[in-house]
Amino acid sequence: MDLIKIYIQEVTRRLPEKNREDIALELSSTIGDMLPDEYSDEDVKSVLEKLGSPVALAYGYRDKPMYLIGPRYFDVYVSLLKMIIPIALIVSFISIFAEYLTGYSEESPINVMVSLISKGILTIFEVGIQFLFWITLVFVILERTDKGHNGQPLTATFKKWTPEDLKDIPYIPKKKTISRIEIFGSLLWIGIWATLYFYAERLLGVYTGSLEGLKLVAPMFNQEILLRYWPLIVIVIGLELTFVLYKLIKGQWTKKMAVFNTVQEVVGAVAFIIIIGTPNLLTLEFIDYMTELFSISSTQFMSLIIGGGIFILLISSAMSIFDGFRKAKIG
Repeated sequence: MDLIKIYIQEVTRRLPEKNREDIALELSSTIGDMLPDEYSDEDVKSVLEKLGSPVALAYGYRDKPMYLIGPRYFDVYVSLLKMIIPIALIVSFISIFAEYLTGYSEESPINVMVSLISKGILTIFEVGIQFLFWITLVFVILERTDKGHNGQPLTATFKKWTPEDLKDIPYIPKKKTISRIEIFGSLLWIGIWATLYFYAERLLGVYTGSLEGLKLVAPMFNQEILLRYWPLIVIVIGLELTFVLYKLIKGQWTKKMAVFNTVQEVVGAVAFIIIIGTPNLLTLEFIDYMTELFSISSTQFMSLIIGGGIFILLISSAMSIFDGFRKAKIG
């Protein structure tokens, strides 16, 4: 195990993105200068012991001091925020979507999307603020009541930091890391496609008029047929949300995660193929409009829709599965 790489990772991950590379090179050079030409693991541990906790060293590189919560609790505080708040936001996102599904009324497509987005942003903001406030309050109280310490950062074992603590921390290559942007991008996509599926008859199709007064003149899908498969769609959504939560907790691609990704991609693809192959899925109004627009027969149009949809889905799923295993193999 390369303790030097892990030590540098533990220092730089607590620093601003723009400074990480330079500080990593500087720190690597410093450690190299402190080690003898032929060094052992004990020499490495001795040097890292002199440098001290990576948490304390990282805060030494920062330009701005922390006044509300000091170095002893700050790293635990931030780690807890990163773990709890995203989970709370995911739960609130699911509850908003479920509530909207049960209380949906006849509205224009623009109003539907604006209402869902605005309510979602507002609720997620409120939940985030609530959790931020209470977690911060707890740590502020701890910071001001815990007096019998030497100011060293708190560790998971509540003991003084030693290089031995690095053995329990995996080294995560950058290309293997799962970013928060990827997590929330996945959530946003689930919300969009699920909304479009359950309200396809009101949202998807051929529109006429201006942006303020759009009118759906030819719905694309037969909503009755789509709703026949709601248990299957709920399973797909459940798998995708579970996978997003799993990615959030793990923070990196693993073989188990790649297998989970394969399962949810296969289930999603099978569900899509079953649904798209159902007779009368597309409305006659939509088929008539499109065949007239492109001057093709209805048989040709359906072949293009079904064949093209399945082809694109299979390619997309295969790429996702391949990418998952590729990232999992990065060492």
